Amino acid sequence: MANHPPQRPNRSAGPHGGSEGSLEGVSPLPKSPAPTPLVSQVVLDTVSIGRALMRIAHEIVERNDDLESLYLVGVPNGGVPLARRLAENLDQVADLEPLVGILDTTLYRDDLISSGKRPKLRDTEMPSAVDDRVVILVDDVCSTGRTIRAAMDALMDFGRPRAVQVVALVDRGHRELPIKIDYVGKNIPTQRADLVKMRTEDGVQGEPLDVVLLHPETAAGGASR
Repeated sequence: MANHPPQRPNRSAGPHGGSEGSLEGVSPLPKSPAPTPLVSQVVLDTVSIGRALMRIAHEIVERNDDLESLYLVGVPNGGVPLARRLAENLDQVADLEPLVGILDTTLYRDDLISSGKRPKLRDTEMPSAVDDRVVILVDDVCSTGRTIRAAMDALMDFGRPRAVQVVALVDRGHRELPIKIDYVGKNIPTQRADLVKMRTEDGVQGEPLDVVLLHPETAAGGASR
């Protein structure tokens, strides 16, 4: 009987019978879920924003006795054009030219370390110290209150104000800190998944155009509210 050499295993065969390295029979990686479409709804148009800012200017005049001490400070980005508009309105209402500053809150955010990202700094332009001034912080949208808290911390680097008041064009709720808004353009009930954005002419700090509410679309085609 003839002797035959032992059969060597075929190393070119993969675990499923294909050649080594072949993807045949391998399950494809799961695809990432598609982002949920957002439904856009305009909640404040240009005219409504103008009316809200004029009303707020009247409220500021009625509430404060020493108008010469007012110091408007816009929080970038949306609060900057609003602070400028409020200054113009105060000039019309009370023949007043308040100081207007810009205060970046980036380095004072409480999520700066946990985010693990290098923050993008924005301009800070404070024409003078805030000592013995009534500072009015101006922001476009207030929700958790954390941006306003950061703004108050940043403000203390420029002195000791007599008082601090807060303007928000939109208050959407969901407060996480005990921050009170003194002057509100409009209260808008929202869900946490919703987004509220103020759109401007240049997309940054230009003239305000409108405020939109963006909320997820449900499978039935309607909005989740």
